This record gives sequence, structure tokens and C-alpha cells, in this order.
Amino acid sequence: MELRHLRCFLAVAEELHFARAAERLHIEQSPLSRAIKELEDDMGLKLFARNRRGTQLTPAGRAFQQDVRKLFTSIEQARENAKSVATGRRGILRIAVSDGATEPRLSTWLARCRAEEPEVEVRITEVPLAEQLRGLHEGHFDAGFSRANNAGNGIVAEAVWHDPLLLAVPARHPLLAHGRVPLSEVVRYPVIACHPDVCEGYCRQVTRLLFALADEPDLVESPRIS
Repeated sequence: MELRHLRCFLAVAEELHFARAAERLHIEQSPLSRAIKELEDDMGLKLFARNRRGTQLTPAGRAFQQDVRKLFTSIEQARENAKSVATGRRGILRIAVSDGATEPRLSTWLARCRAEEPEVEVRITEVPLAEQLRGLHEGHFDAGFSRANNAGNGIVAEAVWHDPLLLAVPARHPLLAHGRVPLSEVVRYPVIACHPDVCEGYCRQVTRLLFALADEPDLVESPRIS
């Protein structure tokens, strides 16, 4: 088994079409098919099922695809780390940020990292929560910041800071009679929550708090913030 076999496999697994995979790899379809056959013969199992409906991954192929992706991620990270060390740095720390968690606290943390570990390069990528969790599983990120209090699926989540829950209401709204508005009073009125596609982790927490009350909240359509 060689890296070229794995590159061919991954291209076909992602395209599920031999002609498109061959075009992506800039090779003819015949050597691509031969490479897949050599890989399957070496492993002693079928990675793809080909029929009139097209090309599909077998259950073994789907499992193999996940591991091959992790392998190439590790290879790419090894290459980047070597380049980083060659330019005088000690390595790269990849941080994923979701739910708009790019606030002053994160900037302060980054400044402290630069002060305490100037030889470590910190790369920040802003992604949706689902992509962040997938990237952590597959090794694309080393750590992440989000507003989700429970990541699950083998990922440990710890609180690094706490923010107050804020409520926006029109001027002279009845809720302004309270110095600190109880949630039980909030659910007496229609509530516009954050859009789950924009701030999924934050939306999870707010929804959990509201639905834990005795009175079920009246959640109206959440706006999408561009």
C-alpha cells in the first residue's frame, strides 16, 4: 500500500465517480481503476460497490475513508509543522472559533499566547459549530472556542469564561420594570432567539434554559444575521 493508492481511493470516495476522480487527479481513468484494484487486493476486501446506479462505498470503504482522511490531515500538519520550525517557530496551534466567540477575551488570550509562547504560531479559523466539532474529531483543529456547553461525542468542553444573558426589548416595554428580568417573565412574551445556523451553540443553551421553565416559551422565527 502506497500513498498514491490512498490518494486515488480518497478521490474516488469523495467523488463517487471514477471519471471525475481521474480528472481531479490529472490522470487517466485506467491507471486510477488499476490503483483501486491493487489497494483492494492488498487489503483483501472491497472498498467500492459498482452497479447501474453508480459507485458507492461499502461499509468497509466508509470506515477506511475516515481513517485515510485523518492520515492525510496528519501528513499535512507534519509538513506545516516542519515548515514552521524551519522558519524559527516551534509549531502551530490550530484554533476553531464558532458562535461568534471572537470577543475581547479571545483577543486578550491571543495576546497572552504571543507574549508567553512567541515561537508557537496560532491559527484562528471561524467555522459553524458542526464543522468545528467535525474538525476536532478529524484532527483539523487542536482546540476550539464556542458557546456550546456540551460538545459530546468524545470531545471535552470546559467553561473558560461566563457571559450574562442579555435581553433586547423596545423602549417602555413592561419588562423594563425589572432590574434583572426573570426568565419566567420573559416567556410571557414572544421571544426572538438567535438563528441556529449562525450561533448553534448559543441557540442550544438559550433554548434549553427557556424550555426548562414551567411555561413553554413562544419562540417566533429566528432571524438570520448576515
